[in-house]
Amino acid sequence: MPVTTLNINIGVDNSMYSKNEWGKLKKVVVGIADNARIPEVDSSLRHINYADVKDELDIPTGKYPQIVVDEANEDLETFADFLRKEGAEVVRPDITECNYYNYCPRDSVIVYKDKAIATPMPLRARRNEYQAYERHLENVHPYDIIRSDELYNTGCLGDPDVLALTEAEPAFDAANVLRANDDLLYLVSNSGNKSGASLLQSIVDGKVHTVEGIYSYMHLDSTVCFLRDGLMLLNPSRVKSVDQLPEPFRHWDYIMCPEPVPIGHYQNYRNSSNWVSMNLFSVNSNLVALEERQEPLRKELEKHGIECAMLPMRHAITLGGCFHCVTNDLIREDD
Repeated sequence: MPVTTLNINIGVDNSMYSKNEWGKLKKVVVGIADNARIPEVDSSLRHINYADVKDELDIPTGKYPQIVVDEANEDLETFADFLRKEGAEVVRPDITECNYYNYCPRDSVIVYKDKAIATPMPLRARRNEYQAYERHLENVHPYDIIRSDELYNTGCLGDPDVLALTEAEPAFDAANVLRANDDLLYLVSNSGNKSGASLLQSIVDGKVHTVEGIYSYMHLDSTVCFLRDGLMLLNPSRVKSVDQLPEPFRHWDYIMCPEPVPIGHYQNYRNSSNWVSMNLFSVNSNLVALEERQEPLRKELEKHGIECAMLPMRHAITLGGCFHCVTNDLIREDD
């Protein structure tokens, strides 16, 4: 099937600059949980998020319970206060009647160097999600495409070894990508296809390296985390050897993440695994925000000179994102 050509929208803003995951943080978007919901089931939601659910009636659509929203917002504000105390400017999304949520700003826009790239997200309900913080991003507009049913691979339903996306058109979430100065690591998964990686490569002046076969569900940042130049955190249940990674990253030092301490989730709302607890966020190359229960991981990080601020994120599994997910760093100083 031929690939649809997609014009992705890019903003260039001299007030934004971020090219890696660890430089000293100066400005960041922190998400909000207001009006978070699971959209009505369509082919995109069914194939990407719930391919393993046998009966669509078991998908809990509609707004999240208010207790989840309130507690998540409390934890997000605690996190935002911590970042402010560390000297970062924190901005927040506007409260909107969204089709999904504004909890994870990481997912919809990549800031790479001085470009903000609104990515062609495969989930239809998230098409305009970034507009909640559009005022903090100059000249960025959503891609102008309605996802065709040809993008979704019906063979994935009930088969975790089959990816949800075809190559009918470029599609990827921004959270499929990690930045390491002139190199970008891109996960091919249910939330990003190879055509999406090719599209991203046509936009950025860094080298996009694809990795596949290590994790098929969604995003990269509960599988690989870049801690500083030459040091990364790996999920041992998915990455068995650095040889599974593209060549530039095979020479990095690495920490194998200890088994996560369970966080728990609210009733039948579960949007990630316990491994979301390794979804930490770097304030600089020596300080990270880490989910407060993860003492085994804290001890490992401190062995490498990385201090950990232990903070709550009670609904990381319920809503599907921890500290890296709920941020989008707009300005980092070069390390």
